Amino acid sequence: MKILPPTQRTNKRYFAFELIGGAGVDRSDLLREIFSCAGSLIGDQGSSECDIRLLDFEDSKGVVRCLRERTDMTRAVLASVSSVNGKPVIVHVLGISGTVHGATTKYLEECTVYSPEEKP
Repeated sequence: MKILPPTQRTNKRYFAFELIGGAGVDRSDLLREIFSCAGSLIGDQGSSECDIRLLDFEDSKGVVRCLRERTDMTRAVLASVSSVNGKPVIVHVLGISGTVHGATTKYLEECTVYSPEEKP
C-alpha cells in the first residue's frame, strides 16, 4: 500500500495540555474519561469526526491530536473533563500547534513527552 502524498493527508492539530490537581492520574484513566466526555458532549458521530487521540501523557502533561476542522469541539471536550477516577481535575490547554514537535518545544519545554532522536 502506498503512502498518501502530503496534499491528500488530513490536516491535524496538536493540543499541549496539563492537568491541574491530577497528581497520580493514570494514562488509561484519563483516556477513558476523555472518550466518555466526548461521547456525552458531542455524541458518537461527533467524537469520531474529531478523531481525538491521546498521543502521550506523563507527569500531568501530555499531547492530544485532533483534526484541524474540529479544534473547537476538541477544546470543548477537554474542558468538560472534570474528574478522573474520582479525583477532581482541570484540563488546562497550554497551546495548539500544527506539529507534535512544535507543541512540545513551545509549550512543554521541561517535559519529555516527545523526544525525537538526535540527528548527526
